[in-house]
Amino acid sequence: MASPKTEWALAELFESWAGVPPDLILPLAPSGSDRIYYRLQKNDKVAIGTYSPHAKESLAFLNFSKHFHERKLPVPAIYAENLDAKVYLQEDLGSTTLYSFLLQNQLQFPDSLVQLYKKVVEKLAHLQINGSKELQYTYCFPKESFDRESMFWDFNYFKYHFLLPSQVGFDEVALEKDFHQLADFLLQADNEYFMFRDFQSRNILIRNGNPYFIDYQGGRKGALQYDLASLLYQAKANIPNDIRESLIQHYLDTASQLTDIDRDSFLSYFYGYVLMRNIQVLGAYGFRGIYERKAHFLLSIPYGLKNIQWLLEEGKIPLALPEITRCLQAIIKSQKYDPYDKSKGENSLLKVFVNSFSYHKRQIPVESSGNGGGFVFDCRFLHNPGRYEPYKKLSGKDESVINFLKHFSDMEPFLNNVYRIVDAAVENYLERSFTHLEINFGCTGGQHRSVYAADQLTAHLKDKYGIEVTLNHLEQANWSKEN
Repeated sequence: MASPKTEWALAELFESWAGVPPDLILPLAPSGSDRIYYRLQKNDKVAIGTYSPHAKESLAFLNFSKHFHERKLPVPAIYAENLDAKVYLQEDLGSTTLYSFLLQNQLQFPDSLVQLYKKVVEKLAHLQINGSKELQYTYCFPKESFDRESMFWDFNYFKYHFLLPSQVGFDEVALEKDFHQLADFLLQADNEYFMFRDFQSRNILIRNGNPYFIDYQGGRKGALQYDLASLLYQAKANIPNDIRESLIQHYLDTASQLTDIDRDSFLSYFYGYVLMRNIQVLGAYGFRGIYERKAHFLLSIPYGLKNIQWLLEEGKIPLALPEITRCLQAIIKSQKYDPYDKSKGENSLLKVFVNSFSYHKRQIPVESSGNGGGFVFDCRFLHNPGRYEPYKKLSGKDESVINFLKHFSDMEPFLNNVYRIVDAAVENYLERSFTHLEINFGCTGGQHRSVYAADQLTAHLKDKYGIEVTLNHLEQANWSKEN
């Protein structure tokens, strides 16, 4: 968590760049790392401020960015930096990600989205091939290339954070033999290009219809196939297979104009890298979801397994990997990570009522069915954004408040614990044909913390179970009147 000292350092850096101090410093949505992002603004001067505790990672990002920007590649410009204070300023490219377009089109993949992906793969080829020229790979962190050691970090992450807690059982000697065989095969591919490493839709911003890339500080020298596999087989992107195939060919059309590409050779390694990327992703989901108990990572596991299942069923894995295959097939067959059957919730009589309220203004809401029971969660121990002037007239529905709660409070682990408690009750109630469950979140004013928590639980229950949920913010009528 960054401190007020960090915000002061960013404000000073902004003033040195813009010539005026910012009158707005607001945290942005957190990433999967411990970097913290802010939007700083004064009139028409706007920048994204970054706090990063890792000096080598910051040096990699800053040097890559300057190199790519000089070559007119689609990355943010770097405005100013103060690495002694662990902060830097970069161009504000907006907040619309490619992932947001995917969310808008969950049940279809329209031509407008296909055209956007075509632009993305074209720009990717330029970044990988032209961006690699004269790039100082000595700044790479933690490795200069995606070599055997890097692959085995991913293999072991997968083995110990996904396979082991999945209780699938594996022959460790046979598994290691498969890992070595897969690494030997992948390292035969041409690997002299820039490899973004985490090239997926959340790291692609869309501004004026054009893609821009961020968060490539983990980049290194590697094969072209890895980033394309990361994009097209991102777990929750759910891109139809025929569109994936057309995008591969479109990528190769562009890449072939920039360097000599043997298409048959490229494709012979491509699906091996798809498997490699999915192994890495399942390891990450296992660590974040199983070990750290972050619910949204657990919800992504079925999508990763769906990609694996397709590779196995279509015979796309380019070499025999018997123990890896057996383990993956066993997990898929076990249905351990299959999503809850939402038809049970959609066809049930269960109605869930979620309320936010103020401890200062009322008692705990009375359970409305007359049966008593339900849950009451007290949010008052969480850091309160309502104590700070920029947030007093806002609520838990506003983006800046949400980002504050994600960055500067323990809201995420609190909600993960809430989900585990409430999920168990909901599944039990569905099995027993109960009809009513009431859940209350309280905070001091019923405006910030309890509102956000109630919104998040409502979305979680609808998405996971398909049940009917009624949401009530009991203090909403007074939000603007009292602040």
